[in-house]
Amino acid sequence: MTEGGNQPAVAGSKRTPFKCVALVLQGGGALGSFQAGVYQALSEANIHPDWVAGISIGAINSAIIAGNAPEHRVAKLRAFWEAVSEAPLGPFGVPYNPNVKHISDEVHRAINQFRASAIAAFGAPGFFRPRVPSPLVWPAKSPAHLSHYDVSPLRKTLEALVDFDRINSGEMRFSVGAVNIRSGNFRYFDTSCDRIDFRHIIASGSLPPGFPATEIDGEFYWDGGVVSNTPLQWVLDSHPRQDTLAFQVDLWSASGALPRDLAEAETRLKDIQYSSRTREATHQVINAQRMRRLFREAYKHLPEEARALPEIQQLAKEADESVYNIVHLIYHAQLYEGVVKDFEFSRRTMEEHWICGYEAGQKALSHPEVLQRPHNREGFRVFDFSRAP
Repeated sequence: MTEGGNQPAVAGSKRTPFKCVALVLQGGGALGSFQAGVYQALSEANIHPDWVAGISIGAINSAIIAGNAPEHRVAKLRAFWEAVSEAPLGPFGVPYNPNVKHISDEVHRAINQFRASAIAAFGAPGFFRPRVPSPLVWPAKSPAHLSHYDVSPLRKTLEALVDFDRINSGEMRFSVGAVNIRSGNFRYFDTSCDRIDFRHIIASGSLPPGFPATEIDGEFYWDGGVVSNTPLQWVLDSHPRQDTLAFQVDLWSASGALPRDLAEAETRLKDIQYSSRTREATHQVINAQRMRRLFREAYKHLPEEARALPEIQQLAKEADESVYNIVHLIYHAQLYEGVVKDFEFSRRTMEEHWICGYEAGQKALSHPEVLQRPHNREGFRVFDFSRAP
């Protein structure tokens, strides 16, 4: 890894005026194929990230991206999402029929509910399975067994699809977030200071009580989404700062309609909880960036004796000229998806999410200003085309 976390650009990748292209992936379970679709659009545009950071399902997608050569990443992502969206009941589990193009919302909702019930009862292939015996009837031996599901199938899947030597090679910076259960503190595992293996990926998605805590070096960790469901601030606060183009892929929409019934109220609550206040975090960074820029201008007018003060020197280190473009790509769920949308792993829904992400990525990249260095006073631009016509 080169100084400051910069990695050499992938051969043949599209050049941008930014030192770092970051892909930031939020948690959201079965909604994660939306992120895979976004990545496909970036890959086809020959835009390859220098840094990928994820939480929960975003950590899994991040590992598949960072752990494979650029030309194999989309195929590996598809291999994962096709595996976990296989009908657990075979022909009795409403298998995906690509010839059926359109179904009504009522039928769609019924299929989703049935598939979510099947997933809850039998698990998702290559991902998780019911724990037998259940800790509800048999005491768990350790925190690693205190859950409704066993995630050992995910380890085998990761080992088959991810080259961890490649992740740790320094070709691309890689970060995943988890929560230390004892301290309650958020922890990022980052290739700038950690050697990553399957435990770090699984820890980032260890959401209780469905999934068990993951032990790493004597400490137990839960899903990073318990505290923060997006690693955006980790990327933007990184030192030393560098010009950054960040694609922030959110699976939960912070904004939404007023619920009309209890089912919609529960769904809306989930959206708000897991959207993790992405926009608020972005606004905080913009304000900090504005203050850094203001101090940099004020510093030019300070006398030499003032510049020599330790406090001024410390502030001067923060007053750099780095610029940022943040591109929000937000999934807006359909009403028929309901509260089960994050664990409804059917093939039809997976394909729908993937296509939606692909189209969102293409739409964002169709705006040339996204790839252009900002020239405003703040040195910071935020884009969101998810609601545009």
